[in-house]
Amino acid sequence: MKISVICVGKIKEKYFRDAISEYEKRLSKYCKLEILEVQDEKTPDNASPALEEQIKEKEAQRILKHIKEGAHIITLEIEGQALSSEKMASKIEKLGIGGKSHIQFIIGGSLGLAESVTGISHEKISFSAMTFPHQLMRVILLEQIYRSYRIISGEPYHK
Repeated sequence: MKISVICVGKIKEKYFRDAISEYEKRLSKYCKLEILEVQDEKTPDNASPALEEQIKEKEAQRILKHIKEGAHIITLEIEGQALSSEKMASKIEKLGIGGKSHIQFIIGGSLGLAESVTGISHEKISFSAMTFPHQLMRVILLEQIYRSYRIISGEPYHK
């Protein structure tokens, strides 16, 4: 299985980069992982709703360039479906059994995702009703993908 994480923005903090590297190493046993970063747009303070939509759309165009035909697209959205770790593992396993060989997870920037991206999503998932920085969300997503593969493989994981 190939797992792609498409995300807006770069990781500047060393501690986030270290955590991401650790999960990349751990996941190499289970899947082919790629992380694709697209440039974020600067958002001025007090930006109008129209300007915010323009910014999201610019980021969306960069994201859409990485979407692969035949991939199963999952966007991370506050309004998405909340899953337990076991349900996430089951979803990944069923996609593989069903013939899907590529899952693309998409993490938006500080303003979220444009409709042009959410509209192509096969599934929308949420990790919380809270808002997290996209850098931290990347670490959380990778940890849950790793946990999913541990569950699928029948290996122990922390409950």
